[in-house]
Amino acid sequence: MKATDFHVPCYREVLLLGTGAWLEALVAPDRYRLCLYQAGAPLVEYWSDGGAHRRRVHERTVAYDFRSIEQLRYDFERDAGNALHPA
Repeated sequence: MKATDFHVPCYREVLLLGTGAWLEALVAPDRYRLCLYQAGAPLVEYWSDGGAHRRRVHERTVAYDFRSIEQLRYDFERDAGNALHPA
């Protein structure tokens, strides 16, 4: 999903990280996408296409049980931190 896939006015923010990675957030009334990129490839991605919610970490995509914006942010930040700084 790209910014051009959002056909209604939306919020978009890109945050460049010191590690060479960047975060992108796209939010529209009926969909969202949070993504962490490294070297041009998505490491972590959470999105909704207006119906289903999805979560991808590296190459594994699964359904995401959306409960609240706060939980979405917490889950994304946890996965993004783990992807950038593996244990």
